[in-house]
Amino acid sequence: MSVLVLVVDDEPDIADLFRQQFRHDLRQARFALGFATSGPQALGLIAAAQGRDIILLLSDINMPGMSGFDLLARARALRPDLPIIMITAYDDAATRSRAVAEGAEGLVAKPIDFTLLRIEIERRLAVREARR
Repeated sequence: MSVLVLVVDDEPDIADLFRQQFRHDLRQARFALGFATSGPQALGLIAAAQGRDIILLLSDINMPGMSGFDLLARARALRPDLPIIMITAYDDAATRSRAVAEGAEGLVAKPIDFTLLRIEIERRLAVREARR
């Protein structure tokens, strides 16, 4: 599988939640899900993903150590064209504005609306397919 959606969140159950929501897509190998529980771990996965197409990075904002905003800047330095959407439990205008100003393509509030997230992933898959 060469298409990856990378999810970064320090909550231990987030991987199970995403796998459950996208189980049909994963079984059909439409894309793979990768998970990191911290910014440094995510940067390692991004650096190691040479040759894999990361179509979307979803990152929580509030994490211990490296915040999602710090990760956003460092991920952009590694892969300037990487689409990044921030995830937060605190969806307010200031957080949304900061996310976009710092280079995120959007902000998703918790609890995550997986219907909207599925639409976003489908859009990314279509863009990738159109490039081929």
